[in-house]
Amino acid sequence: MIEIAPEVRERFPTLRLAVVEVSGVSVRSTRRGRPEELEELVEEAVEEVRKSYELATLKDVPLFRTYRDFFWRLGIDPTKDRPSAEALVRRVLSGKPFPAINDLVDAYNVASMRSGIPIATFDADAIIGPRVELRFAREGELFLGIGMEKPVRLSGRELVLADGGGPIAVYPHRDSDRTKVTERTTHVLVVACGAPGVGEEKLVEAAELTVEYIVKFCGGAPGPVKLI
Repeated sequence: MIEIAPEVRERFPTLRLAVVEVSGVSVRSTRRGRPEELEELVEEAVEEVRKSYELATLKDVPLFRTYRDFFWRLGIDPTKDRPSAEALVRRVLSGKPFPAINDLVDAYNVASMRSGIPIATFDADAIIGPRVELRFAREGELFLGIGMEKPVRLSGRELVLADGGGPIAVYPHRDSDRTKVTERTTHVLVVACGAPGVGEEKLVEAAELTVEYIVKFCGGAPGPVKLI
């Protein structure tokens, strides 16, 4: 379902993604509180992060530094647009609450924070066309991310995951509102987003952890993890 555009392969030959689909999920809102077992997982992960990292030195953690360096190579300032896994860790270290959206999103956010790998997850039935492509944005292309009030105009430097209707994620930073996971979602596409220098094994482990949590809290039948 996902392909990497030739120009991206040429510029970043070691860039890999780990991709998996999960069908038959049942998603419930957590905005008014999480199920006890999921809340315990969140609390455990938050405590783990607070023991493992310090805010002042977070940018120097090798895995997060790898993604930051990748952003700089794209001409994007990672102090303003942070890779999503680092953003979650930074949020927790800053004393802000772990985001509560729905049980599937909360579950994959825990997997992302624990693994340090940005995870993108989409409602597979909202994807337009037979495939998604990791490509460079087209200058002036519009993108409406989750939580945005209005679309932003992309510069053309960004990497995007795009379907037949345009970008569904600015990689590996923010997912699209159009393909976000909601309580109506029953079929998800999960992407563990790599960067040059991030090993394939780590990506597969992050994808497997994400699927483990999704199935535990939302049910569903996962397919095989595929390296792209």
